[in-house]
Amino acid sequence: MDLFSLSLGALLTTVGSLTDEDFAQPSGCEGWLVRDLVCHFVIDAQDVLITLVTPTADAVTHDAVTYWKVSHEPSDDPLAALTVRLAAAYGEPWMLKHHVDDVGQAALRAAGLADPTLKVGTQDMVLCTSGYLGAYVWEWTLHHLDLVRHLPHLAGPPAEPLARCREMLEQIAGPFPVSWSSTDVLLVGTGRRAPTEAERAELGGMEIPFVLG
Repeated sequence: MDLFSLSLGALLTTVGSLTDEDFAQPSGCEGWLVRDLVCHFVIDAQDVLITLVTPTADAVTHDAVTYWKVSHEPSDDPLAALTVRLAAAYGEPWMLKHHVDDVGQAALRAAGLADPTLKVGTQDMVLCTSGYLGAYVWEWTLHHLDLVRHLPHLAGPPAEPLARCREMLEQIAGPFPVSWSSTDVLLVGTGRRAPTEAERAELGGMEIPFVLG
């Protein structure tokens, strides 16, 4: 629960520091500008708000790790094109910054008030609230890396969420070299950058990338 607030809070702070020029730069998500990615954060925060008020009495079926579908190929997101059109509709960057901060801060408050043992339903899954919010640590942290990928002057995600996301990935993929930073593990392990020849040798026969979505 604390890592959810830390990761989302840091992401909102970085979004708040974006300049108008930054919004037109590419993000770490292929085919998306920074403005498109920020618009995606609006949708994510809305999803959190909806899910936290969707309790269920059904048995828990997933946790923070199994919430994510794992593959080795990028999946087609039917909302990707809609997100791009929606981002363009905002017109001025300040409008998008205002909206993402508005719903993002609401998601932070809702998470802080939530009962961690309450069961919630989303996407045909049932999780306890703590597990659902734990799953979103992955979402906020990976997309924070995407946000600053071509904007090195901006702050990236904090160390604690990065370490937790590394743990999540290693639960799925197995251990990465201990000498690697959590950032490098996440970027290489999710296909956000190609490994160097030396890194590939250290990975041995590990199949990468692992796409979680």
